[in-house]
Amino acid sequence: MDKAMINKYCERIGVDATGRHADIGLLRELQYRHVLSVPYENLDIIRNIPLSLKEDDLYEKIVLKHRGGYCFELNALFSALLLSLGYEVKSYFARFLRGEKELPMRRHRVLRVECEDGVYICDVGIGQIAPRFPLKLETGLLQEQNGETYRFEYDEKLGYVLWELYKGEWRRYFSFFPEEQIEVDFLQPSFFCEKHPDSVFNKTAIVAIKTEKGRKSINDREYKEFIGEEPILIKSDLSDSELTQILKDEFGISF
Repeated sequence: MDKAMINKYCERIGVDATGRHADIGLLRELQYRHVLSVPYENLDIIRNIPLSLKEDDLYEKIVLKHRGGYCFELNALFSALLLSLGYEVKSYFARFLRGEKELPMRRHRVLRVECEDGVYICDVGIGQIAPRFPLKLETGLLQEQNGETYRFEYDEKLGYVLWELYKGEWRRYFSFFPEEQIEVDFLQPSFFCEKHPDSVFNKTAIVAIKTEKGRKSINDREYKEFIGEEPILIKSDLSDSELTQILKDEFGISF
């Protein structure tokens, strides 16, 4: 990314990175503002519009058109931004384990980012409850943020496993091996998510964005607002015009 693109991207998420050092402080701000500004959404998949993972196309969609995307899009562009700001970044395949009874295929992307005080895992590509700040890649370390608690452990079969404390019990979130992937490696799993009949991404419209105290979401024709995990507003059986207005007002998405 050139300087103008960096500035436009940072403006999109409400961060002024001008003259700032690529440290953990800036990284925390970038991830936090990103998940509060850029929605998770699969609307192009639902509308049968082919996805592009090319940096220029992602920049046009997410930054210039104020759209969102899913993990292969959002974390790809976020990686490009971090690299342009001077961070050392690697991308890993991950297995999304939350809610799974059997081991799923690796269909998630996470970022490894080096800072002066250690290595962090960043992820701006999840619409559910998710870390709003980078997590230090250190096994056994309890990391609390936004009323949530996470920890990494290492498993011989799964690699690094991120665990989350949910209603007093630990559950697996996602896992990955520290094997660097290049951009072309993500084309095949992304195409699976777009087109395969077993994919969960091509069945119904899903849109979500974090708020300071919770999140907002659309699932098919239902809109919800949450504080933590408690829904405080539910609107069901929305019409096309109502969905269009909510997308514009609550997620900044216009077609």
